Amino acid sequence: IKKGEFFGLLGPNGAGKTTTINILTGLVFRDQGTTKVFGRDTVKDFRFTRSKIGIAAQEFSVDWFFPIEKLLFFQAGYYGITKKESKPTIDDLLERLGLSKKRDSRLRQLSGGMKRRFQIAKALVHNPDIIILDEPTAGVDVELRRYLWQYLRDLHAQGKTILLTTHYIEEAELLCENVAIIDQGIILREGAPKDLTRELGTAGISVHLGNVNGEIDSHLSGYTYTVEDNRLHFSVKDPDLAMPEIIQKLSKANVHIQ
Repeated sequence: IKKGEFFGLLGPNGAGKTTTINILTGLVFRDQGTTKVFGRDTVKDFRFTRSKIGIAAQEFSVDWFFPIEKLLFFQAGYYGITKKESKPTIDDLLERLGLSKKRDSRLRQLSGGMKRRFQIAKALVHNPDIIILDEPTAGVDVELRRYLWQYLRDLHAQGKTILLTTHYIEEAELLCENVAIIDQGIILREGAPKDLTRELGTAGISVHLGNVNGEIDSHLSGYTYTVEDNRLHFSVKDPDLAMPEIIQKLSKANVHIQ
């Protein structure tokens, strides 16, 4: 991954995406091979490589009973940044991520989307050169997902190197300059999303459902898709042709599309 690149790891659950980033950040020891950050080994030069990385993990490894602002001060302190030095950065992050009014709230009091935003703030508090995001938009609503996408684009425009793991094809297409398709710990394909889409003959479509009044599987036979809450994620060859047909089939199934 080149400096300043927006790179995606794309693959199904259990493909090895989280394990890969855990190795990069020192949370898991590698069995073999070499992992380097800015040319330095992640095991031999752990302090250096870890200081360059900010990670927004899926898991919450913080004390749920502290206010989120205090948790961010703690996080900055782990990197030797004093409260006085980190205060402007934390204020800015809370404002940009829509958490200013929640600064005194405990993490357990936040909604799922706010917890995701807190994880991103926690990753950025020490101004890292590399940002690793482990499925940051999984389980969030469409509006927040689009907001986070734009926020990540802004970070990339500032020169940050970003590694994103996702199992959403459309997310990789919209954000990443290059992606690696991974399964069972093995990279199957690597390249620009558009090139891979042409090579593999598939593209991603997401449909947000308002209500489901009946069974939909029988109406969508022939399509490859996954379900996440009230969203369907399709893998299709021609989105322009597939979308009208998908909408028509969902309408016949008495499904309202938002």
